[in-house]
Amino acid sequence: MKVIEVTHPIQEEQYITEDVAMAFGFFDGMHKGHAKVFNILNQKAEAANLKKAVMTFDPHPSVVLNPKLKRTDYLTPIQDKIEILESYDIDYCIVINFSSKFAEVSAEDFIQDYIIKNHVKEVIAGFDFTFGKYGKGNMMILDEMTEFNSTVVSKQEINSEKISTTDIRKSLKTGELQKANDELGYRYRIKGTVVQGEKRGRTIGFPTANVQPSGDYVLPKNGVYAVSMEIGADKQIYRGVANVGVKPTFHDPSKAQVVIEVNLFGFGDNIYGERVTVFWHHYLRPEIKFDGIDPLVEQMNKDKEKAKYLLSVDFGDEVSYNI
Repeated sequence: MKVIEVTHPIQEEQYITEDVAMAFGFFDGMHKGHAKVFNILNQKAEAANLKKAVMTFDPHPSVVLNPKLKRTDYLTPIQDKIEILESYDIDYCIVINFSSKFAEVSAEDFIQDYIIKNHVKEVIAGFDFTFGKYGKGNMMILDEMTEFNSTVVSKQEINSEKISTTDIRKSLKTGELQKANDELGYRYRIKGTVVQGEKRGRTIGFPTANVQPSGDYVLPKNGVYAVSMEIGADKQIYRGVANVGVKPTFHDPSKAQVVIEVNLFGFGDNIYGERVTVFWHHYLRPEIKFDGIDPLVEQMNKDKEKAKYLLSVDFGDEVSYNI
């Protein structure tokens, strides 16, 4: 997949020169609703013998358009989004830097400079896609164009509820992890690097890997989770328990920084500096302050046993996974 990073105005050499079907959207989360868009993109491209392209934006438009409610953390930071797009066999990905200058582009100029000049013959986007200054452009306007065809993807639902990035973010923040994963169509994941921590866990029998996220991810609600973690280049997967939070038993919650710590079952290797991916399977409980080490350790043992059971159900009898 060729990635074309564009800062407005788009340069002549950045245009796609072969005919394409193109999907448009921010696509944070790459969830089931987005998957529908990409499936239709694939159908339209195959039917018309076109290359497949996607146009997305970075950062989120709210950073420019609504600073009071700006979105600066993501389900899929841009590099994750690009990686998932590659799995759809996309030929071109245009990433538009959503700046104040780009926000001033009129709907008419967007159509001319970013659609027609990119040899787009099929436009595919969700029903709520808007473009151009003040969001005046929409799919109804694109449907009237004669230079290309347009396909509107209707809202996708689970249990009569619209699948949306906003809803998934809310579910993660309220501990409704299963609901978030159902809408995503895969287990939420956070990539990062294992860094030095306080090393307190090893003194109480629960050594942990302190994971520093590699991007501006949405962090799940503070609490304890059953997780799996992929480590290093060989992508070996281990199971464990993760804590997201400020460790109130040891720190003042108002002053401590939120961290991700993962205790892997039966694992004792030194993995500082390793790149890892944490997969979030089940929310177990909220983070709470314990009255001393003993009740904390007792609860952690209970968390570990519950996580082992839940993860054994998730993985079944897969012998290629460590327990």
